[in-house]
Amino acid sequence: MKALAIKELSKNFDGVKVLENVSFDLQKGQMLAVLGPSGCGKTTLLRSIAGFEIPASGEIEISGVKAFGERLYLSPEKRKIGYVPQEGALFPHLTVEQNVAFGLPRKMKRTGRVLDMLELVGMQGFEKRMPHELSGGQQQRVALARALAPGPSLILLDEPFSALDTGLRAKLRDDIKHALEQSNATSIMVTHDQEEAFSMADVIAVMRDGELVQIANPDDVYTKPKDLKVATFVGEAVLLNGRISGECVDCPLGMLPCHKPSGCAEQVTVMIRPEQLSVGPIESGIQAKVMKTTYFGHDSLIELLIDENGQATSASIRVLGRPQVKVGDTVGLKVDGDVVIY
Repeated sequence: MKALAIKELSKNFDGVKVLENVSFDLQKGQMLAVLGPSGCGKTTLLRSIAGFEIPASGEIEISGVKAFGERLYLSPEKRKIGYVPQEGALFPHLTVEQNVAFGLPRKMKRTGRVLDMLELVGMQGFEKRMPHELSGGQQQRVALARALAPGPSLILLDEPFSALDTGLRAKLRDDIKHALEQSNATSIMVTHDQEEAFSMADVIAVMRDGELVQIANPDDVYTKPKDLKVATFVGEAVLLNGRISGECVDCPLGMLPCHKPSGCAEQVTVMIRPEQLSVGPIESGIQAKVMKTTYFGHDSLIELLIDENGQATSASIRVLGRPQVKVGDTVGLKVDGDVVIY
């Protein structure tokens, strides 16, 4: 069953297009991450679904009920949507328990629903605390419990981790994803953080300049990005010039198997993910010289120079742990798997 159906949604601000013909469906129980840089229209899309913004045209249908269309606008409180804004936005004068109970029918308050939701997000025992007595991560958990409490058709999360430090974000991501899965909630999260999108979502929608550029499962977005801009936005990429040769592409790293889109020109750009590259003895691949190594603890970045047929090309690769090569070494560079061409 479709939890959400968006059809040709458009929105302007002072004559500037913020959303342009955005269309997609979301199935019940799925999490969608809307990914894109600042100003691409992702928050406007979220606010339009919530009913906080009124689009210029298009249709929004939530669990089979039309919420927006020609001569139709359903107010936010009638859309059965839970909304988690940035930094939680809890009511400062209410306790944790009162925040979660806010807006619940009296009957649901008596059923223990509040305590159930607090337990779901790992905040049991904090019922009498005030918001100012909580950390940023705890406030976000309470905000999620408040959004889940009425049993909404859809949960919307607007960059919920943006105000938190890196270590806390990773733990909270896991906990919130678990809570959403346990409640079988359908959700949409807006983010500009690729790691958040890939680690949490079932489906990723990449937006650029108000348009939905690509929507697919995380693996397809990463391994088969729609265009070069998507490829470089969702992850690190090594870009090389190449020439189509049958089912392969001839480039400075040799003759490589590739994903070849229809209508592709003979001269192409080859996109390779750093983790597809590996170094070994000189005889094991294309010769490359180590120009720089950078150690990050969990992994290292190795910058290489390839001199193939008198043409110098640079490439960067990532390896686990400390690099086993040093600046000035000559190594053999090889590619694992198919590459993508544009």
